[in-house]
Amino acid sequence: MKTRTNKKVTATITPAQFQEAMARYAAAGFRGLEINKAIEAEVNEIVEKYEHELQCTAYSKNAAFEIIKNYCMLNKGELFSKRRSIGTPHGIAGFRLGTPRLKTIKGTNWNNIVSQLKQKLPAYIRTTEEPAKDMLLADRHKETVAPLLVEMGIQVVQDELFYIETKNAA
Repeated sequence: MKTRTNKKVTATITPAQFQEAMARYAAAGFRGLEINKAIEAEVNEIVEKYEHELQCTAYSKNAAFEIIKNYCMLNKGELFSKRRSIGTPHGIAGFRLGTPRLKTIKGTNWNNIVSQLKQKLPAYIRTTEEPAKDMLLADRHKETVAPLLVEMGIQVVQDELFYIETKNAA
């Protein structure tokens, strides 16, 4: 179990206090693991207890959904001529409009559309310019890149993080 932090320390701490704190930290971590294992075991028992019933209800719900959907699709004209939904004593069924999206018409593709947009509606073409930071980091040691980074005002920094790794008790 690792814990990392960046806080500054101002108090004086003795080696004995350090050792005692490490022991408490490790004990608390192990106790947390034990608690999580116990919770997981109990949750697994409950899931196993109700798993079959949940599968049956899910199957029943899906079958009923398909029947309701098919009925509504077959009778869409008469059921939904005035409203987009119908109410029953058990709930509401209906049709919603999804989020608008663009789709190409058969015989076209986005590459052709982009070239046409460049000519007819250039304001609707995106061009994003941004530094390729991943490439700069990867090539930061190259002779052609390193001096230019400094010249341009870029520095590579790595934060130092404190961590603790406890030993497994089991």
